[in-house]
Amino acid sequence: MSDSNDYEPDDLGAGTTVTTQSAPKTSTRGLTKTRQLPRYHVIILNDEEHTFEYVIDLLTKVFRHSRPTAEALTWQIHTRGMAIVYTTHKELAELKRDQVLSWGPDPRMEISKTSLACYIEPAD
Repeated sequence: MSDSNDYEPDDLGAGTTVTTQSAPKTSTRGLTKTRQLPRYHVIILNDEEHTFEYVIDLLTKVFRHSRPTAEALTWQIHTRGMAIVYTTHKELAELKRDQVLSWGPDPRMEISKTSLACYIEPAD
């Protein structure tokens, strides 16, 4: 390179080649269906050691149910002995079950010594 500032516009970028590629064409004909993860129910059982307020509080905080939904599920647990409170894939169902089991006893009831009984089972 010379010390002079004289250059020819044709010299700029000499030897550089720029190529463009178009995106590969895709066809919608050969699409495969995405396999869905197996679904699991989270089920809570009734007992005499937890108050309605405890169960409603748990359902709104752990499962993010609205208050009216939590109240309806609590009545179902009370009258039928159990209720499906959530349905999701296995990993999340296990997490939710573990959260219920770790919720602890109901501080409103002296006889309450453990968490609510909860388990998961395949939905399909």
